[in-house]
Amino acid sequence: MAKFAVIDLGSNSVRMTISQYEKDGQYEILGRFQEMVRLSAGMGKKRVLQPDAIDRTIQAVKNFKKEIDAYDEITVRAVATAAVRQASNQKEFLSKFQSALDQPLEVIPGLQEAHYDYLGIIETLPIENALILDTGGASSEMVMVRDGQEIHAVSLPAGSVNLTETYLEKDKVTAVSFFRAITALQRLFTDVAWLTEVRNFPIVAIGGSNRTMAKISRRKQEMIGLSIHGYHLPATEANQIFEEVLSKNAKERGEMPGLAKERADIIVGGMLPLIKLFQYIDSDQVIFSQSGLREGILFEEIQKITGHEVQDPKVDDDLVDTENEDI
Repeated sequence: MAKFAVIDLGSNSVRMTISQYEKDGQYEILGRFQEMVRLSAGMGKKRVLQPDAIDRTIQAVKNFKKEIDAYDEITVRAVATAAVRQASNQKEFLSKFQSALDQPLEVIPGLQEAHYDYLGIIETLPIENALILDTGGASSEMVMVRDGQEIHAVSLPAGSVNLTETYLEKDKVTAVSFFRAITALQRLFTDVAWLTEVRNFPIVAIGGSNRTMAKISRRKQEMIGLSIHGYHLPATEANQIFEEVLSKNAKERGEMPGLAKERADIIVGGMLPLIKLFQYIDSDQVIFSQSGLREGILFEEIQKITGHEVQDPKVDDDLVDTENEDI
């Protein structure tokens, strides 16, 4: 069996999935790993990755390398998204990353990121018509899916970290700053002409902030430990959760079951794109996915190497929430 590791270096966290697959396209997840690194923190208008953020990220990568080195033969693909795409000191960072991992870091465009999100979802959820939303730390990717096909995609410069740093307080959010953030999202959405074509579509949400909303909902129902993959939440309930989050300061948010302390200062900004989209496209529900970019890259690799379509995983790991509740 071939072994394959995917590292996804986002603006807020770095995640890795290690898998193995057979010639018939059947695969098995061997391990999932993640660390919060806040790579995009403090980039500012000059878009400079800060030394502390770089150090946190490189240390996480070194930790991941130890996991990779446990396998004799393994293919590794490492990709970076918005924070590194935008960084003015990108070249310096890429050099440090390669030294730490002994592998190059591929900076992928936003539309390619959106495509991998689509692949990861369409292979694991029965989606026909939907709007995919991947809310990251420094960008949000959206994909229109009609009859199971990817029709349109866009990457917008709005995520949990940069929305917070640009418009919102990290502690209790004021009405004035909230209005500014919502207005900014309204302008971004208005520029995406095809959003008129997804009116009333369900939203399929991925990304740490969106998963946090699902985990809060699950905790309220005392459904602890089960995966949020495929979990449906009415827009009315999602809005109620958001209003509760918005009403609290950072310390109080960090004490909410399902919401990790590490996300407490940026969670309002992280949930805003989903909340605004409910209203903008008049959607009445969100479906959460555990599968996204990393799985999309895995599925592309399986099809390219084996020539077979992806088969169901050997172990149904969707029965268990494999994402660390504290992250």
